[in-house]
Amino acid sequence: MPSESLRWETLQALRNSTKGKVTFDPHWSERGEHILAGCKENLSLSPHTGVILERIDSVSLQKSSFLDSNVDLEETAASASSTGSSTDLNNKHNTTSSVLSLRSDNKQAVGEEVKDESPDVREVSSPVSPPAISLLSPKAMETVGRIIRFEQEQREKAKVALRQREEMNEKLVAVVANAESEQLKRFEELMELKQRQEFQIMRDMMDRETKESMGRQEKLKEEQRHRIRILNLRLREAEQQRLREAELEKQRQTEGRENLRNLNSIQEEILQLNQLLEPSTQTDSDLPASSLDSYRTRGNQLCSQVSEVVRKTAEGEFPSSEDMMVAERALREMRELMQQMQEEGSKAREKKKKEQEQAEERRKQKELQVQQEVQRKAEQAAKEKAQKKGLQNSAEDATKKWYKELQDSAARCAQSFEQLNSAKDAQTKKLKLELQKAATIPISQISTNSGSQLREIFERLDKLLSGRAVVSGGRSVSTSQHPQALEFVGYKLAEKFVKQGEEEVASHHEAAFPIGAVASGIWELHPQVGDLILAHLHKKCPYSVPHYPPMKDGTPVEEYQKILGYRVDDAGVEGQDSFLKRMSGMIRLYAALIQQKWPYGSKQGSAPHGLNHGWRWLAQMLNMEPLADITATLLFDFLEVCGNALMKQYQGQFWKLILLLRDEYFPRIEAVTSSGQMGSVIRLKQFLETSLQNRQISPPKGQLSSTFWRL
Repeated sequence: MPSESLRWETLQALRNSTKGKVTFDPHWSERGEHILAGCKENLSLSPHTGVILERIDSVSLQKSSFLDSNVDLEETAASASSTGSSTDLNNKHNTTSSVLSLRSDNKQAVGEEVKDESPDVREVSSPVSPPAISLLSPKAMETVGRIIRFEQEQREKAKVALRQREEMNEKLVAVVANAESEQLKRFEELMELKQRQEFQIMRDMMDRETKESMGRQEKLKEEQRHRIRILNLRLREAEQQRLREAELEKQRQTEGRENLRNLNSIQEEILQLNQLLEPSTQTDSDLPASSLDSYRTRGNQLCSQVSEVVRKTAEGEFPSSEDMMVAERALREMRELMQQMQEEGSKAREKKKKEQEQAEERRKQKELQVQQEVQRKAEQAAKEKAQKKGLQNSAEDATKKWYKELQDSAARCAQSFEQLNSAKDAQTKKLKLELQKAATIPISQISTNSGSQLREIFERLDKLLSGRAVVSGGRSVSTSQHPQALEFVGYKLAEKFVKQGEEEVASHHEAAFPIGAVASGIWELHPQVGDLILAHLHKKCPYSVPHYPPMKDGTPVEEYQKILGYRVDDAGVEGQDSFLKRMSGMIRLYAALIQQKWPYGSKQGSAPHGLNHGWRWLAQMLNMEPLADITATLLFDFLEVCGNALMKQYQGQFWKLILLLRDEYFPRIEAVTSSGQMGSVIRLKQFLETSLQNRQISPPKGQLSSTFWRL
């Protein structure tokens, strides 16, 4: 039958396929292959298989399949009966069903492959349908069954082998892990041993270095002790040298102070002796006028020599041995001069006595009367001449009376609060301190920042003087807390104003105007404070009167220097530069005060101590004999601050006064000024010449404008 031949062709095609070439190799595990390495490929039929299957008639295929199945069943039954094994029958039945399913799958796959084939393959197919064949032969089914059973057995063996290999690998891993753990322990022990050895080596090395460093330290300590001994020796030598120098300095200071005291006593004695040569003490002398003039001239020369020595010491230096020799020599000459004058006077008196014994009493009286009349006329003429030429040596009587009244008023004010000033209980002392702070601290805060700040300071001081409470240091204080508090506050307030002049204004000239403005406002509302300001100013700077206090008999030189305004302490008299600086500051404050009026005052008119007092001061200065250094300094400071205001107020009269100052008074200043004191004289001369040349005096620097009071 044709289908018979096609069946074997199909089996041949299956044999040649990948499925038919599956082989089993017992050595797969040795080569490291997978047990199913040959079965992992996808099964596929040959292209020719599809062509053959298409030729098989579906009907004939079904018939042949049915016949074959019957035949196979019969054969199977026969074999089953012959073998007596029902197991083979079941296996064959299963194999048959598997083959059938495989055939259907292959047919479907072949059909899909045939559809996808190219036209060339389709042309190969023959239009003649081949005869149908049956694939379900007993031999094929047996073969397939054996193949499947073999594959299952191989899979089971592979699983067992895989399981054994996994167990062996786990054991091997455990063994390796144990070996590695033991090796790690050995390695750690080895590393610990090495660390101990290195630590021991390090400790030995550190011990050696420690011993070496201790040896070096001992050596350094020994060297240090040696240096310390040498240094101590040097320090002892330096200390001894310092002590010697300190002793020498102390000795020099002691000798200097002793020389200074001796110099002061010499000056005091020589001034007293010189006063004996004045005409006022020689009215009854019998010496001729020419002799008296020569004695006075020589006495003035000796006083000048001593004054030169004293002026050097006023600069903070002690008199040297040469200076003391000059002073002592001048004192000896003065004593000799006085002794000579006394001897000459004795001789003259004896001679006159002899003449008086020989002359008649009436003639003697007549001569005396004539002599007295002549002397009186000469003195009167000398006074008139001095007044005409402006050679007064002191202030006018009215000025001195005014000066004395102010000082007496200040002394009475100080006496009125003596109980508060010398209080012993703590509460009164604390009140006194708070009152003093409330009065002085605001004045220290005066500056040129703004007018509103000056107004606040003025209102605070006005409240304090009016008996109202003010806050000072976080605490409220008032003059009503003590009956003597108002006098105390007024006195301290005036004292602080003057102190600001000699300290603040002396260093910063522009500060005179804000301080003077506040002082003028306080003076307007509280006149008693204004009188105290003048009293303190006159006491510290008598040239502001102006007044040149004379030296009275028996007055020590240091006390007289205090009266003139010098600061005298244990170190001696202050230097001339410091003295002039303080006097300049106070005169500038006075000049600023007399030309300013408090802008917020309620009273109309000029300032409480106005420009008329400045005119009086300037005229009085020009009527007095100038003093070296101080007169030129004060005139320059006063005119620089107040000259513009006096010019506007007095106009032509002011320029006449300036001309008088330049032409007549200035030469007198130059005559009494030494070559080392010409600085102030030159400044005054330049100021006068510039002012007269321009017919104008510029406003002073720092003068408060209307814009300032709006700030």
